[in-house]
Amino acid sequence: MANSDLSKLLPRVLIVSRRTIRKNKFVDFVGEYHLDLIVKYGAVPVIVPRVGGVHTLLESFEPIHGVLLCEGEDIDPSHYDSELSGLLPEELDLIKKLHPSDTAIDKEKDSIELKLAKLCLERNIPFLGICRGSQILNVSCGGTLYQDIEKELLGKCTEIQRVAHINYDNYDGHRHLIKLASNTPLHNWFEESLEDEKMEIMVNSYHHQGVKRLAQRFVPLAFASDGLIEGFYDPNTYNPEDGKFIVGLQFHPERMRHQDSDEFDYPGCSMAYQEFVKAVIAYEKKLSCSTTYVPRSTKLSAEMELKRKAILKSFSVARNIYKSDSQMVADQSSELEAGADFLQANIALSWQQENRLKQVGATVRNGSVYTHKLKMNQVREKVARTMMATMSIEQLSELMSFYGSMRQICYDTLESKMHELYEEES
Repeated sequence: MANSDLSKLLPRVLIVSRRTIRKNKFVDFVGEYHLDLIVKYGAVPVIVPRVGGVHTLLESFEPIHGVLLCEGEDIDPSHYDSELSGLLPEELDLIKKLHPSDTAIDKEKDSIELKLAKLCLERNIPFLGICRGSQILNVSCGGTLYQDIEKELLGKCTEIQRVAHINYDNYDGHRHLIKLASNTPLHNWFEESLEDEKMEIMVNSYHHQGVKRLAQRFVPLAFASDGLIEGFYDPNTYNPEDGKFIVGLQFHPERMRHQDSDEFDYPGCSMAYQEFVKAVIAYEKKLSCSTTYVPRSTKLSAEMELKRKAILKSFSVARNIYKSDSQMVADQSSELEAGADFLQANIALSWQQENRLKQVGATVRNGSVYTHKLKMNQVREKVARTMMATMSIEQLSELMSFYGSMRQICYDTLESKMHELYEEES
């Protein structure tokens, strides 16, 4: 098969370019190391140019099998509630003087990358965020950033805890220590390089901003000694073999190489890209399979349509009661009956029906015990919060990782069982 034919079969990874000025003209570029690794592991990098209006044309880049977002300027602070930083105007001016190339906000790049990140989260498209890309991922899920680590974080640290996250005099050679969270992808990638079970590696650093409040869906992968989160992932969407990969790394593993050499500092440095592309390939295969069969929609009679709406309203009422922690009133009790009767009928549901029920809140088998379950959940949540308040960050990270894994196993098993039912019906 010719190379031109082969390229058409490989999955596509979108990468947004960064602009710079050369000979008084803007030039778009992407770091070559990123492109090399994407190609090496079996995907095709597709560069999305950072030019005006591209954020409105992203559907033209379909199909999208993966997204890699990497370096760039600071994200517009308006995207993450910058007023919480408490920095004075003169402090912001000083930051701009110290980091002029980073603090030049690029709103077009922000628009393109935030839209791509949200698209990945909506469709479970594999996503790898490096440096700024990890910050985009956190912000797109409601997390916040330090506008300047030195001003907001390092002043609160002891001398031993302080970390230099950027060194312009030794840009590529600068390293600092991070501690890996156990039983996480990052731990697995670098496990053979860990000495004496210290869970520590040295990483490069090119940033003056970083994650302040991590979005709720994510679990930390590593910390610097000043407490800054150096990596995170979504444990519920991490399974490269099944096309699931949502990871953000603050450091640049692709540039962690020996001086005057292409040899990596650690064998695990390229693993983020290898596992990411593995997920991209698996996602492309799933996407191809899902488009080969489109089930026909069923037209309901007027009577069945009324029943469907009553059931849908029943589940919506149940969801609203659950989310608001409010008590069920008499009128709502009658509205729950249609949903309860439907679930008690033990009808075999297709996978699409199961997903729809989850979306509208069908989480109980019997409306008559719903209020009791609500009260029990409230008691359990209070006890859990009290207990977890005494736990360390590392313990909480391990706990989240464990339950994330259990949830994923349950999800995969349920998906398999529902698929079997669907095959039997069809």
